[in-house]
Amino acid sequence: MEFIVALVITFMATLVITPFVIKFAIKVGAVDKPNNRKVHTKLMPRLGGLAIYSGFLIGVLAFFPDVLKYWPVLVGGLIIVITGIIDDMKELSAKMKLGGQLLAALITVLGGIKIEFITLPAGNIVEFGYFAIPLTILWIVAITNAINLIDGLDGLAAGVSSIVLLTFSGLAISMGNPTVALLGFMMLGSTLGFLKYNFNPAKIFMGDTGSLFLGYMISSLAVMGLFKNVAVFSLIVPIIILGVPILDTTFAIIRRIINKKPISAPDKFHLHHCLINLGFSHRQTVIMIYAMSAIFSIAAIVFTKATIWGATITLIGLLILIELVVEVTGLISHKYRPLLSLMDGQKQETK
Repeated sequence: MEFIVALVITFMATLVITPFVIKFAIKVGAVDKPNNRKVHTKLMPRLGGLAIYSGFLIGVLAFFPDVLKYWPVLVGGLIIVITGIIDDMKELSAKMKLGGQLLAALITVLGGIKIEFITLPAGNIVEFGYFAIPLTILWIVAITNAINLIDGLDGLAAGVSSIVLLTFSGLAISMGNPTVALLGFMMLGSTLGFLKYNFNPAKIFMGDTGSLFLGYMISSLAVMGLFKNVAVFSLIVPIIILGVPILDTTFAIIRRIINKKPISAPDKFHLHHCLINLGFSHRQTVIMIYAMSAIFSIAAIVFTKATIWGATITLIGLLILIELVVEVTGLISHKYRPLLSLMDGQKQETK
C-alpha cells in the first residue's frame, strides 16, 4: 500500500507543478527551437525535467525521514539536474555535459553505490574489487546518455522510462528490496505525472534536465537493486530491461563508426526516426517503441524465473528480435539485411 501511496503523491505533485514549469521555462527562454533534425515545428518549453525532479523530491521528503542516508543518489541527482537546467537554458558543450555526468556518477560511487559483484549461472560470485568504481561510473554515464538519446518524440523517453521503472520496482519487491522499490515507484509517479503534458501533442519537453535525471536515477536504482539481488546473470537482467535505449545507442555508435563520423555527431537515424521514415505516425511510432520496451521487460522477468535452458532460449529469441528490428528499420543501414535476405532466399527456393 505504501508503494501505491508514494506513486499517487508524486504523480499528483508533478501534475500540479508542471504547468508552473511551463510558464517558467517560457519566461526564462528555456525553449526548444525546431531544426532539420527535430520532429516538432514550433518553439517548445523544455525544462520539464524540473517538474519530474520536484515531484520525486516531494515523495522522498514525505517517505524518508532519514533522507541524509540516501545522500549519494540525492546529491548525484541534484548535480545532474543542475547540469540539465544549464544545458536547457544555455546549451552546454558536450564536454561540459559529460563532466556533470561524471561528477554525479563519481559522487554516487564514493557514497558506496557500486556494482561490486555479479552472479554467474552456477551460483558463483565474481567480485570486481577496485574495478567496481570505473565499471559503475561507466554504467551510470552510459545509461544516462542512452535515455537522453531516445528523447526524440513526444512522450517517448517518459513512456519508456516508466516501463523500465515499473519493471525495476516490481523486481525489487520480489527480491525483498523495499527501499529501491519505493524510490522506483516515486520516480514512476513523477514520470507519469509529467507524461500527461508530454504525450503527443506535447505541451512541454522534458529537456536534458529530464532525460539526464531519468537516466541517472534508472542506472542508480539498477546498481542499488538488480545488480546485487538477481540470482542468475545479474549483469544481464538490467541490460535486458533497458533493451530499447541500449539498442538505439549501441547501433547509433556502430552506424557512425561505419560512416566514419564522430560518435557524438547527431543524426536522424535513431529508432524513432527510422520508424517514422517507414511511414508510421508520431503516435504509432511512440506506441510501437513502448511495446518493444514492454517485450524486453517481460523477457527480463521471465529470465529471472527461468532455468538455464529457458534463459538461453529467451536470450536467443531477443537477439533474433533485435536483428529483425535493426534490418527492417535500417537502424545501421538500409543495405544491411542478412537475415531478411536469407529468409527471402528460402521463400524463393520453396516456390
